[in-house]
Amino acid sequence: MNSLISIVVPIYNVEQYLPRCVDSLLSQTYKNLEIILVDDGSPDNCPKICDEYAEQDSRIKVTHKENGGLSDARNAGMKIATGEYISFIDSDDWIKPEMIEDMYNRMIEDNSDLVSSGVKWVDEDDTEIRTVTVSENCVLNTEQAMKELINDGKLKQHVWNKLYKTDLIRDIPFDKGKYHEDVFWSYKVIGEAKRVSIEKKSYYIYVQRSESIMGEAYSAKRLDALDAMKLRCEYMKERFPKLYNNALNVYIGSCMYHLQLALSAKVNKSIIRNIKSRLIYRKNGNAFENLAGKQKLWMHMFVCMPTVTCKLRNLLKIGM
Repeated sequence: MNSLISIVVPIYNVEQYLPRCVDSLLSQTYKNLEIILVDDGSPDNCPKICDEYAEQDSRIKVTHKENGGLSDARNAGMKIATGEYISFIDSDDWIKPEMIEDMYNRMIEDNSDLVSSGVKWVDEDDTEIRTVTVSENCVLNTEQAMKELINDGKLKQHVWNKLYKTDLIRDIPFDKGKYHEDVFWSYKVIGEAKRVSIEKKSYYIYVQRSESIMGEAYSAKRLDALDAMKLRCEYMKERFPKLYNNALNVYIGSCMYHLQLALSAKVNKSIIRNIKSRLIYRKNGNAFENLAGKQKLWMHMFVCMPTVTCKLRNLLKIGM
């Protein structure tokens, strides 16, 4: 088989990193590619770099658009993609030459709807920070994959270390204007996938930049992740009720983590109030199900005394 595979690359203000990213795509051992470079109104030399690459290789398509953010750029690329399979690669990252071929073969062999690979995280000097992977390859059904996603286990929220059947995601657009957009999107995709392959090899090289979302000071926009997790809880209640309490305790646990970050950053009180106001949602289910020991104790302390608990955890350097 030699199916056409689309690769969507959203691009904004990354001229320092873009050539390495695109070169890694052109160097793939799998050749039947449609590489879609989406210039999201980039103010630097990225538009020119994109056009120059398109002149060099007919597999590259370039679309220039007004700036609309990462989700909007991904949606624009997905809209014009013609491949039977599709992958999203961030423009400041790069991938190993065998990634697309190996992941495509895994999908065919496993008859799966998507495959997820391990990730090597590096800093801007290419020094390895960590590698996130699994001990062995496996195939998960829908409910197993959803549980792994909720628990941040064998399956992560990231969009970019995966290969999807295009028909699986075509009608699931990214939420425009959201931070942590992957959290809003991934559970809806997993909910439609019948079989999910997990690949232990780390093909994707993620560059942790200082100006990335995770490198920024804590601000109200980081609360988007909590909004996404609450929506995920409602989705579980409707589609996967057995996983609802699991999603609920992860949501409340994430509120604790965010309150710790907010208190540590000494943000304004409105953000603190926003996080604490979310705790009432725990009454919609059993947020303590499947918790035990210290984890359960901390959760009970948090819902009763959120600020005191988070200050204590920060003092003890727990969860940070």
